[in-house]
Amino acid sequence: MEKAVVAALEDIKGRDIVVLKVAHLSPLFERMIIASADSTRQVKALADNVQDKLRAAGVHVLSVEGEQTGEWVLVDLGAIIVHVMQPTIRQYYNLEELWNQPEPKKTRARKKAARSHSAAG
Repeated sequence: MEKAVVAALEDIKGRDIVVLKVAHLSPLFERMIIASADSTRQVKALADNVQDKLRAAGVHVLSVEGEQTGEWVLVDLGAIIVHVMQPTIRQYYNLEELWNQPEPKKTRARKKAARSHSAAG
């Protein structure tokens, strides 16, 4: 599904597309995809194209927010959340910095336990 979203954004010339793995930060979704658009018209067109392409692939679109203003549209696909934003809005909210947190590393004891468990199995 991630590839289909990125392809739909690229179809309408979405810029600066970023895919973040966020499953370790939220139980609500696994990926967040962020793209920029140059105008309200393009923001809406990108969000519409994502919805159309994913529906055609059999994916259920759960909700869409922000279509009225077109500065920032969020498309909720369940496991993936798509944000299409104008550059000034994207810069202001800086979702990449907020959500691009590394997964916590396993502690030494967990790693040792995992190794001994897999060696025994």
